Amino acid sequence: MRLRYIVVLILIENNLISHHICSMKPESTEPIKVIIADDHVLYRAGVKTALSTKKDIKVIAEADNGMHLLNLIKNIPVDVILLDIQMPIMDGIATLPEIKKINPQIKVIMLTMVDDNSMITKLMELGANSYLTKTSDSEIIYEAIKTCFEQEYYFNSLTNKALLTNLKQRQEPVNPAFGQPQEANLSEKEMTILRLMCEEKSTKEIADIVDLSPRTVEAIRDKLKVKTGSKSTAGLIMYAVKHKIIEEM
Repeated sequence: MRLRYIVVLILIENNLISHHICSMKPESTEPIKVIIADDHVLYRAGVKTALSTKKDIKVIAEADNGMHLLNLIKNIPVDVILLDIQMPIMDGIATLPEIKKINPQIKVIMLTMVDDNSMITKLMELGANSYLTKTSDSEIIYEAIKTCFEQEYYFNSLTNKALLTNLKQRQEPVNPAFGQPQEANLSEKEMTILRLMCEEKSTKEIADIVDLSPRTVEAIRDKLKVKTGSKSTAGLIMYAVKHKIIEEM
């Protein structure tokens, strides 16, 4: 499934996100400060070289194990860390929660050669902001760094599949911060707009598709929140998932 909101709400439902969803970072002229933590020198060099062409990203340091990394971030500010799972002395799994203890605002992108649903879910529960295989090309890594910095999380087919599987297996109460879902008699127009919201369509895009004004779409969105007992867009998407208004892709 390629729906970022759906995966975000899965994290919410499992109490993996305790702050605002997709809170946007203010625009800044400063480059995003990145540290690469990986015990393979050639891999670090390759990623660093690829990212050196990006003016809005700066690799400020490298580490070859988790302990080395933790010592670095205690002394230098960093925005995003590329963290290998398998490293000597202290691996990425042990290092991840320690990073979040030092500074929960640091975004951590896990790197691995393994595509494993249970591992992905575990790492997201520990605080990872994304999960990439080491075969990902430089543009994907760049996109992940930018998206994590600006929107907290970067989701791809690996994370989506793992977290949606996790949602199916869990029967936990909804986070009350996003409202208490209630049965609602939605019109076909309302369901259409809700589906389009789940597809991350903008208000203008939705308005063009359903042939309504953007203001009318916004009014319907607000009405949907009232009818479904949702407090936010995330609550609406959660309602759509639980009531099978949208299908998993």
